[in-house]
Amino acid sequence: MIECSVWWATPLPNDPRYLALLDDVERGRHQAYRQEIDRRRFLTGRVLAKTVAGELLGRAPGDVAFDATCDDCGKPHGRPRVPDAGFELSISHSGERIGVAVTRGVPVGLDVETATRQADDSLIAYALNETERQALDGLSGTERSAAFFRYWCGKEALMKATGRGLKIPLRSITLAGPDEPPRLVASGDPELHPAHTRLADLDPGEGYRAAIAVLAGDDLEVSERWWTTGPTP
Repeated sequence: MIECSVWWATPLPNDPRYLALLDDVERGRHQAYRQEIDRRRFLTGRVLAKTVAGELLGRAPGDVAFDATCDDCGKPHGRPRVPDAGFELSISHSGERIGVAVTRGVPVGLDVETATRQADDSLIAYALNETERQALDGLSGTERSAAFFRYWCGKEALMKATGRGLKIPLRSITLAGPDEPPRLVASGDPELHPAHTRLADLDPGEGYRAAIAVLAGDDLEVSERWWTTGPTP
């Protein structure tokens, strides 16, 4: 059994007590965002992730240092990790939702999306292959958007679990239909095999869709909780 814990939060303010938990590289990334809300989302993701990691390591959040080096280009925009800590983290945010997922030693990907917008034909054609597009035929506008964002979150979660992101074409991944339990049906990428992946839908609240993916073949058990108070630095 693979246990995955997910924490949800809303954006923290850009308050000095939270900013103090960022290292120099993270402060640079924080300041690079032009929009205030984007800064808040980034800050919340890092602070929440450091709080979760600190609890696992027996450290204060301010004593947790992440390595976010991209494996391809060496820049600090990769997924955060604590070297040799024995657990994996994934951060995602959209709108008023920030999520952090953690597993013990199993690659994990988390994705949350604002699902109140419409899924137009160009977006559907970009993300879904022919099999998946056929599954949307006959659905009403609301049902069609809900099904699309379920597909979208599952694919994004899988790609994040590999650490390769959009280097894996979205249409190369085929997921089960909207009326079936979430699962990978087929993949054109060798890193994603149906027998060695697990997917689950999450509940980030009304107006949002979210999914978790792990690269393992055992059964997946997910717990979700809300983070309602900030950490003690």
